[in-house]
Amino acid sequence: MDFRKHFETAWSLTVKFVIPLVLMTLVLFVVSAVTLGILSPAAMAGYVHSILLMVRSGREPKIQDIFSQMRLFFPLLLFAIALFIATTLGYLLFVLPSIVIVALICFGCLYMIPLMTDRKLGLVSAFKESWRLSLEGRIIDQIVVVVLFLGITFVGSSLFIASLFTQPLATAIVLSVYEDKISVSGEKSG
Repeated sequence: MDFRKHFETAWSLTVKFVIPLVLMTLVLFVVSAVTLGILSPAAMAGYVHSILLMVRSGREPKIQDIFSQMRLFFPLLLFAIALFIATTLGYLLFVLPSIVIVALICFGCLYMIPLMTDRKLGLVSAFKESWRLSLEGRIIDQIVVVVLFLGITFVGSSLFIASLFTQPLATAIVLSVYEDKISVSGEKSG
């Protein structure tokens, strides 16, 4: 996998659309905070889809895109509740099972929201396809993508202003990889 190409693509698009991306990220954070996280999954789906369109076709992200995937509210809310219960149970059993659950979800579900917004897959189908894409090719490449995404996001989260820039950059890297994976997957099946 050409990580340099993915990083350069994400960086150039993030710099090109820095103002709309920062504003969109700020609105995402505000919507999540004001709704106490209830709208976070659906708003994140709109956010991801907007950045996917930016990566795919150079379309400028728009703030209203955050609200474009509200049809996914219930499936993503149910998934978030199930994930919360699983990690809480893992934490109650000791800390290690919780860490393993979160690591597996980060590894295998990285492409779930793009698949739900891009290909209009249901929750279960997107979950299965995301795992398939994650396991396709070299597993170490997927681990690097997850570490890059989490690392950039965590570094940015140390300072709120920085997270307004690093969150779209990290998301754009993942979506650039997603574009490669679905194009390779499409060639194999086609």
